[in-house]
Amino acid sequence: MQVVANRVSVAGPRGTALPSTSLTITTGELIVVNGESGTGCTAFGLALTGALRPDTGEVTVDGAADLARLRRHSALVDAPRVSAPEGQLPVHDVVADELAFADLPSDQTAVSRLLAGHDLSRHAETRIDDLPAESRTRLLTDLAALRPDVRMLVLDRPDRHTGDVEGWPMLAHEHAERGLAVVVLTATVSVSSLFLPVARLGELDQPAAQRCAPEVPV
Repeated sequence: MQVVANRVSVAGPRGTALPSTSLTITTGELIVVNGESGTGCTAFGLALTGALRPDTGEVTVDGAADLARLRRHSALVDAPRVSAPEGQLPVHDVVADELAFADLPSDQTAVSRLLAGHDLSRHAETRIDDLPAESRTRLLTDLAALRPDVRMLVLDRPDRHTGDVEGWPMLAHEHAERGLAVVVLTATVSVSSLFLPVARLGELDQPAAQRCAPEVPV
């Protein structure tokens, strides 16, 4: 699956929320998209996953402008006021909700098994906003990837939780290696510290994404 954002922009209540931006990402690839805080990271994530129709430009999936297919095959992870869980929710409730959304068993046994697999059993009652940053991002990303039709993950600013530049890049690479398309939106990280291709909001000529999984013959 290939997703192409072609000159996508979004207007905001006080001007341009997302300046014209282009990007191409294919399953098995990974790319970071950097934009200064407040310049439309979440707006781009919403457009890229088919949840928001851009004011100019378009997003296509395998050459077709099919927003329903984009929504079905993509997940926007931990986007503030969009897909991020309510901060006061205990971790076990967040896990149960995400398992149910993925049409998977979400009873106490299933939740306990998943938390144990992430070495988070001791954090079952912890508020999600109090979970260590790397654990939070991994948990929410892994849960989104469990959805049966998801083929693209868009992580919304994991760098807002931590200054670490090893945890979330490794996580993103793992999911791309498994064959998903992975886009990581960032705002505060120093891009010079990343050993990944970095695209930028507001630009049309972007670097190629990094291939992490073998291409599947059509």
